[in-house]
Parts: sequence; C-alpha cells; structure tokens
Amino acid sequence: MESIPPGLFLEGYPPGIRRAAERLRAVVRRAVPDAIERVRPGWRLIGYEVPVGRRSRYFAFVSPEIEHVHLGFQYGLWMADPDGLLRGAHLHLRTVRFVTYEPGDPIPESALVEYTRDAARLATMSREERLACELDRE
Repeated sequence: MESIPPGLFLEGYPPGIRRAAERLRAVVRRAVPDAIERVRPGWRLIGYEVPVGRRSRYFAFVSPEIEHVHLGFQYGLWMADPDGLLRGAHLHLRTVRFVTYEPGDPIPESALVEYTRDAARLATMSREERLACELDRE
C-alpha cells in the first residue's frame, strides 16, 4: 500500500487547521528529528514512531479535525505535565493524552518540544520502566 504524503492528507482541511497542523508537525520534527512520520488514513491522523533498535514504537500523533487539531502522546499517562497542558484523562483513553488548538490559538512550541521529547523517551522504555516513572512522581 502506497503511503499518503502528510501535505496531501492535510489538503482536505480548512486553511487554519492545515497551518496549525503544520506547526505541530514542525514541533515533532524539531523534538525528535529521527521520528518516522506516516499518515494513518484509517485513524485520520499523522502518526509518529521513534526507532528502537531494529523496530520502531508509536509515540505521538497530529490529528486534524474540522474545528481544531490535536497533538497527542501515546504514553501521555506517564508524562510530566508542568504546564498543565495535557487533556484526555477524563475520556478514559487509557494512556493517551493530548493538547488541542483551534486556528489562531497561540501554540507554545518550546513547551511542546519538551513534551514531545518526553513522549519519545517514554516510548522507548519497557512497561516496567514506565511504571517506575509513575511511582517516582507520586
């Protein structure tokens, strides 16, 4: 199956959503330059994987919708959230947490770079190591 380029995928969204999604894509590239970016059409998002040895592990996504766009983190449950940006715990998403922006919203890129780096770091850990991180925070 041939992959869809992210730019082509984003063409189906309003201009403000495309701009916000492109800014969030840039955050991920800046935070984790070796991340593997791939459109996941069935999920209607752009997914990111971090190389781990000969494999890769899914750690983040940019998910555009008509009215806003999300930057999400697969292992968000274990992430530190010093700026109180992460949402999703109330939605019973298991481990996923995310931030949401509407067109024109300020995007705290520096903070999101740090969050994204943390997400990639957590993705490379074992389940036991992530649990230890959670226990250390409590």
